[in-house]
Amino acid sequence: MRTLVRYLAFPLWLVSVTAVCAQDLGGDNAELAKKLSNPVAAMISVPFQFNYDQKMGPADDGHRTYLNLQPVIPVSVGSDWTMISRTILPVTSQSDIAPGSGHQFGLGDITQSLFFSPKQPSGNGIIWGVGPAFLIPTATDDLLGSKKWGAGPTAVVLKQSHGWTYGFLANHIWSFASVGRGHDPSHPDISSTFVQPFLSYTTPTAWTFGINAESSYDWKHTQWSVPVNITAAKLTRFGKLPVSFTGGIRYWAESPENGAKGWGFRFATTLLLPK
Repeated sequence: MRTLVRYLAFPLWLVSVTAVCAQDLGGDNAELAKKLSNPVAAMISVPFQFNYDQKMGPADDGHRTYLNLQPVIPVSVGSDWTMISRTILPVTSQSDIAPGSGHQFGLGDITQSLFFSPKQPSGNGIIWGVGPAFLIPTATDDLLGSKKWGAGPTAVVLKQSHGWTYGFLANHIWSFASVGRGHDPSHPDISSTFVQPFLSYTTPTAWTFGINAESSYDWKHTQWSVPVNITAAKLTRFGKLPVSFTGGIRYWAESPENGAKGWGFRFATTLLLPK
């Protein structure tokens, strides 16, 4: 836990300072908050997302805390298209997730997605993006990653209207190579589908209330993982820098035999760098 507090020190410090110094700029903040609800918005954002899950392992006495670093960077591609890079790098601290596993702390595997999205919504207001997703084996401990290289397609479809944002994001990852030589039976091949339906509402005062399900299906073991997240977020300013703060709870509606169960929580700080 002490290690976890150290790597959360900067986001927590930023939260406390911003809470005192924030200047609510009304409509401007509301527009940015709506853009933040769009996974393929042409806006640089840097979320620090902290998560906690419990009741893991065969005895339900394991737990996991992890900080996802999730930079989003848009790159203009010609006059009509934007490529949006979305990276997820987890920094994880976990204990007792398997018999005799003890404690692990370090980096997990990177998930890298590249969405190619039209700069303008379709005639009926649909926003979409498609592209490749990659699994990069950057884990610093065998129990923090898959030891596999993977790739597959990803897509997002959404619509925004009158403060509402609704849609879904999905990908499928197949492993195609292992780290090191030979096949490691403790790290089987991957064929996994991720589907995230989402719904949120942003108020004129830049509050955003949302619900999503980060569902994944493991085709190799025929099992679902379905955490449902309910969140509230507020976008404010730290000087001229827009910053969003999110808090919420999570319930595991479905999980693997040794996976997380019951309730968890999420807290996030997102720095925005609009043009």
